[in-house]
Amino acid sequence: MADENQELRKAGLKVTLPRIKILQVLEKFSEDHLSAEDVYKALIESGEDVGLATVYRVLTQFEAAGLVDKHNFDGGHAVFELSKEDHHDHMVNVDTGEVIEFFDEAIERRQHELVKEHGLELVDHALVLYVRKKRER
Repeated sequence: MADENQELRKAGLKVTLPRIKILQVLEKFSEDHLSAEDVYKALIESGEDVGLATVYRVLTQFEAAGLVDKHNFDGGHAVFELSKEDHHDHMVNVDTGEVIEFFDEAIERRQHELVKEHGLELVDHALVLYVRKKRER
């Protein structure tokens, strides 16, 4: 719990039990992209008494503080992941909903080249590839 306290304080957030519990869920499932409902279900299953509205509010606070990244992959359904120092892009399987993180140096380099060719500076970007398993013919 000391690590969570430190992370919250570093992000400028007051340490509260709901914030600690939600951060613990995000850390436990750090390889996943969780919706607010997923976080809420995990809290209920572990016996925590945190309301869904609180989960939404805390996730919004975490996003504003830079603790989590929010993605809207499939039709506006928001999912969250702990912010990572290393940049990565995503592939979303449209049939299963699985989210695959990847990094490709050639894609990153080409994006910077395109921006430079237009006389611009890249501030941020997000690349999402929507995929499905290749069908056999």
